[in-house]
Amino acid sequence: MLKGFRLLGSLAFVIGFFVVIFVVVPWYVTVVNEPALGGPLPWWVKTAVYLFLGGVAVVMASVAIEQRCRAPEAEELDEAAEPAGLLLANTDRIPGRDVTEVLGLAQGHTIYAIWLGKDVSALVRLILGGELTEYTEMMGKARAVARRRMTDQARRLGADAVLNVRFMTTSVVGAAAELLAYGTAVKLGPT
Repeated sequence: MLKGFRLLGSLAFVIGFFVVIFVVVPWYVTVVNEPALGGPLPWWVKTAVYLFLGGVAVVMASVAIEQRCRAPEAEELDEAAEPAGLLLANTDRIPGRDVTEVLGLAQGHTIYAIWLGKDVSALVRLILGGELTEYTEMMGKARAVARRRMTDQARRLGADAVLNVRFMTTSVVGAAAELLAYGTAVKLGPT
């Protein structure tokens, strides 16, 4: 239901945005240059503006509700916590252990962003210098989510370990970054 609500808000935003930019602005420029055409705004201009602003409000509200529902899950993530019973290594072998079976690629990814307030705060730090703690925190959370998803997939494959673990990041848009964790899920022989 929340996705449908957000889709409806996005649709209202897009329709309102394009009408405001491509119809209202040219119409307004014409009215301002022609004083005889002035007066109260027509209903269609008001409707376009309300669609635009209402769409933004609906999308923001649905995202806020979704984040509120998911907040405990994100707080449970502890970057330092190792998954119980599953060995993670960025090497291709474990000393004293033999790989008995390669189960395949285990991967997990997420796309994380920070809210505009933190983005503005980071911009100030960018100007003044120093660590951009807002982005450090964002990437730490993204790394923990991606690693958890990778280890969950490895467990579903029946792995004892994930070898050659790597992290890759890509900028998606603005302050949003994709983080991919991947490695080779394997079965290990006895010690």
